[in-house]
Amino acid sequence: MINPEVGPASVGARRASPTQTRILRRAITVGLGAIVVALAAQVVVPVPFSPVPMTLQPLAVLAVGGLLGAAGGLSALVLYLLLGILGLPVFAGGGSGAWHLLGPTGGYLLAFPVAAVVTGALARPATGPVNGKMVLRVLLSCALGATAFSGMPIPAVVAKPTLQPVAEPAAPAVETTVPLESEADGPEKII
Repeated sequence: MINPEVGPASVGARRASPTQTRILRRAITVGLGAIVVALAAQVVVPVPFSPVPMTLQPLAVLAVGGLLGAAGGLSALVLYLLLGILGLPVFAGGGSGAWHLLGPTGGYLLAFPVAAVVTGALARPATGPVNGKMVLRVLLSCALGATAFSGMPIPAVVAKPTLQPVAEPAAPAVETTVPLESEADGPEKII
């Protein structure tokens, strides 16, 4: 006999509450935002005479901030930085480690969460249909968020990894020969 109260849909299945669903959805979008920035970091164009390459990271950071909002963008970029610090190859060209935050790219990396917050706060996630006013607001917020990239060069200035002056090498020892007073025409003494 089959109990009508216990059907195939109710065996072991429990419906998630709306709060759990919202938290799971937010966690997935934050993780995807960090992945998008990590993938954008792998598109590297070396810049001559500069230790900082061009990447697609700024575009990805602004897009993540604009799409996820201030809190979501901040969470995604902090997750991105933590993954890189823990050793995952998410930084430009597959780099990883905390030393990247102290090198010439450190200011950019630390500015990413700030830029995402600025962009996300100004863009506010879309709730209605896309119109010209919304597109203009997002573009302006991206432009203002991009200013955060140039405003945080502090780690590179403090660490000075490539700007250290090279110390002058000591002058090499030079041997000279001086003739002895008693042997003006004879062997010389090395001093």
